[in-house]
Amino acid sequence: MNHRSVYRLMAYLFFAHSTITIINGYIPVFFKSQGLTGSQVGLLMAIGPCATIIAQPMWGYLSDKYKSIKKMILIALIGLSVTTITFMFVNTYAGYLVMMFILFFFVSPTTALGDSLAQKTSVQKKVSFGRIRLWGSLGFAITSLVVGYVLTWIGVEKIMLPMLFMALTALAVAFSIKDVPGTNKPVTVLDAVKLTTKPSLFLFLLLAFFISVSHRANDIYLGLYIVELGGPEAMIGWAWFVGVIAEALIFATTAYWFRKWSPLTFVILAGVLYGARWILMAFVENPWWILPIQLLHGLTFAVFYIAAFQIINKLIPEHLLATGHVLFITVIFGLAGIIGSLFGGFVIEATSIPTLYLIGAGSAFIGSIGLVIFQKKASSNHKNEVSF
Repeated sequence: MNHRSVYRLMAYLFFAHSTITIINGYIPVFFKSQGLTGSQVGLLMAIGPCATIIAQPMWGYLSDKYKSIKKMILIALIGLSVTTITFMFVNTYAGYLVMMFILFFFVSPTTALGDSLAQKTSVQKKVSFGRIRLWGSLGFAITSLVVGYVLTWIGVEKIMLPMLFMALTALAVAFSIKDVPGTNKPVTVLDAVKLTTKPSLFLFLLLAFFISVSHRANDIYLGLYIVELGGPEAMIGWAWFVGVIAEALIFATTAYWFRKWSPLTFVILAGVLYGARWILMAFVENPWWILPIQLLHGLTFAVFYIAAFQIINKLIPEHLLATGHVLFITVIFGLAGIIGSLFGGFVIEATSIPTLYLIGAGSAFIGSIGLVIFQKKASSNHKNEVSF
């Protein structure tokens, strides 16, 4: 079978996730270099998840309505490229607020829809979803290191140059990716709204949120924790690199382990491991111990993400898959990102980062226990939406 379309999609995911890396990892440093205060930077970074919550369901709905993920990706990348160029001419706090909203409005669907297309392609081509998705992780990991050295050379004030390079490269590659034909059943706004009121889907997303919010809080405050413990700033890039490489390895080997248990069992296992991971982080005294703990990122996020995607596939009608995938990503990245950022900042100011990690562990355990109950109730009711 010809898998050239799979390889093109892998290349697209590499560059799309590279773009996200620059925004999440280095734009806060850019804002600090512009003389903004910590609270101003925090508000600017909270704009992203807010824009994501608004944008991603819209992009998913349009993809299902017009039966084309590729077209939506191309439109989003063109908007992202124009926004990146415009960003270079902005130098006020109010301008940054507006630009960050627009930036995330266009960048958030580039990875969410890419992952949705990867899931559909994996089914059509009979290729492991993890094997395709790992290239997004590799893009994230490699770029997190390379861009740090590039910005040291050209200066952080020119952060939009590598950003524009990645966006344009992703756009060029996106022209060659292939859509996966869906059903001919029409999609209406009412269909998308009804999807959010489905009890089993709502409950699963709620419990997944409890697990994800701890993950997002760690994403936001990991760098601060490393510095607070006395670690060098360069360790932040290496911590991301170690974690995402472990994630990529798990994605790459899904064909060997994923079918041993049901997807829901894997989500529960990932939630328990999340809790254990945050407890270890809470008691770290030497920042260098964070690097080996970061290896657990593969057994937590990668396992959780792959298994949860499979559950979403079974809870959602085929003609609304892109909408469902993006709704899931909106909850675990957008909504969880807002709560993790705002609540995490409050906890750190009132107590400490180790306390935040202990609360995160409790949240992950709550989500896991809830999913165990969810699994037992669904099984006892003989529901076939999720295989157990």
